[in-house]
Amino acid sequence: MHKLFSNLVIWSESQYSHLPWREKRTLYKTLVSEIMLQQTTVGTVLNHFERFLVEYPTIFDLAQASEEQVCISWKGLGYYRRARSLRSVAIQVVEEFEGKIPTNLNDLLKLKGIGPYTANAIVSIGADKKALAVDANLERVLSRFYGVDVEKGPKLQKKLWNDFEHKKIMAEMDGMSARALNEAMMDLGRIVCQSRKASCTLCPLKPGCKAFQSGDPLQFPVESKNKISENLFIKLLRVVVTNKKKILVYQKSAKEWLAGQWELPTFVLETNDQKLKQYPTIKIKQNFEKLPYLKTGITKYDIHNYILEMSLEEFEKLTKRIDVDYIFKTNDMKLNMSTATQKVFKTLAKNSQVC
Repeated sequence: MHKLFSNLVIWSESQYSHLPWREKRTLYKTLVSEIMLQQTTVGTVLNHFERFLVEYPTIFDLAQASEEQVCISWKGLGYYRRARSLRSVAIQVVEEFEGKIPTNLNDLLKLKGIGPYTANAIVSIGADKKALAVDANLERVLSRFYGVDVEKGPKLQKKLWNDFEHKKIMAEMDGMSARALNEAMMDLGRIVCQSRKASCTLCPLKPGCKAFQSGDPLQFPVESKNKISENLFIKLLRVVVTNKKKILVYQKSAKEWLAGQWELPTFVLETNDQKLKQYPTIKIKQNFEKLPYLKTGITKYDIHNYILEMSLEEFEKLTKRIDVDYIFKTNDMKLNMSTATQKVFKTLAKNSQVC
């Protein structure tokens, strides 16, 4: 088995050692890259990682920056909660560890915003100490290689960590670089051993892989029997309210999707999720299906965003029956609007929840 994993590392280092967070590896670069790579593709992070480090070259620079500054620097990476979490971790490390990122799991897990995966990634990849960074790629690769027929998700992750601790899997790491081996398995899962396609002929681990030997590698990891595709949709009205060359926006609350970001006045026109409370529902006289729209998605929803432009006066008429609070914002300028129009965003805040 050791030879197989050695070949895997050679394959990985020959193909992907150029990734910027792997060059001149530091704990800080590992922390930033691991947070960025959560729920984001490598290609997307490649476009932002080095620029972010130019703006915040040390953990002290990141800790001293405002939340707004960090979120602006995060633009293009999405899921801004990760940006706020990264800044929070930086502040804690500076205040509690004199700016030195800890390299043991117990200390790392005490940091708000650091979960089991990120903690293991910092130990194994950042510090090159023995640990297993079980992300979606490692979960899939290890499940297939060892033929672990445990349901995908927390149960499987717990099983893999437990088996690793008792040397039932990945015992070969004792004589290898934990960093190189974790990175190699991540590369394998990202490029070769994908969730819906297993290119076994290209895989360095093929000779010892239980899933390959079974003839049906895609049966691993085991999907939840209770998993049901909900096919949820939302049709939203995004209102562009203009006044004196300014556009009306409001800031999302901590409990809403995309918390902290500025958003256009938004209303639900139609949805098949009766529990949705992110936005208030509104009915308009005109046929909204004829409005221009953009398709987007978030969490489990497919979203159609219908765009309607109107003046401030027209918007006040549209929302006169809704209690609202909002702020008119252009660049760094903020202007409180009239009490009548301030009622819509208060309702947005009251009706918001995390889905």
